[in-house]
Amino acid sequence: MQFQAIDHPLVQHKLTLLRDARTGPKEFRELLFEITLLLGYAATQDLPLDEKSVETPVGRARGSVLRGAQPVIVPVLRAGLGMTEALLRLLPAAAVGHIGLARDPRTHLPVEYYRKLPADTAQRHAIIVDPMLATGGSAAAAISLVKQAGARGVTLLCLVAAPEGVRVVQEQHPDVPIVGAALDDRLDDHAYIVPGLGDAGDRLYGTV
Repeated sequence: MQFQAIDHPLVQHKLTLLRDARTGPKEFRELLFEITLLLGYAATQDLPLDEKSVETPVGRARGSVLRGAQPVIVPVLRAGLGMTEALLRLLPAAAVGHIGLARDPRTHLPVEYYRKLPADTAQRHAIIVDPMLATGGSAAAAISLVKQAGARGVTLLCLVAAPEGVRVVQEQHPDVPIVGAALDDRLDDHAYIVPGLGDAGDRLYGTV
């Protein structure tokens, strides 16, 4: 499976607090921001660089800068919005696109209801963000949409994933790495991740 689980102590500590059903929306939003910030380092580790020399106060230094346009961050609405600001803290010149996908409660298949991507997506690497990778249907559909827009490459960033969802993404998009905090046990009969953390959107916005 192409799932990179980040087992850093801070990630795992914060994820445990995030999972706790007693954690309210304010704390949930703060923890989601902090975890995404930590995961962002892994999600951006393969971005291409160009060499650049700069003058320091005491001499000339050889360094590196990101090549070309910074990535486009693409949250899957609505829970993905909770991860976007953290990535913008790391990549302040990044563009932001939005993809709205709702899961049909009967078929569990994704239904697109909104899409807005930058006109220059073809010049950028896309980082798709969604806290939950459950059935994999929405993630695979979002990846297809940014590929259609010509993105130079795609990374999927989530918090928790089910093995079923990872398999779906791997089968449909074997070139796309998945970065997350934990690979959980399974999906239940309602296609929710077990043990998971509940509905991330509801917990983010207090709509439980």
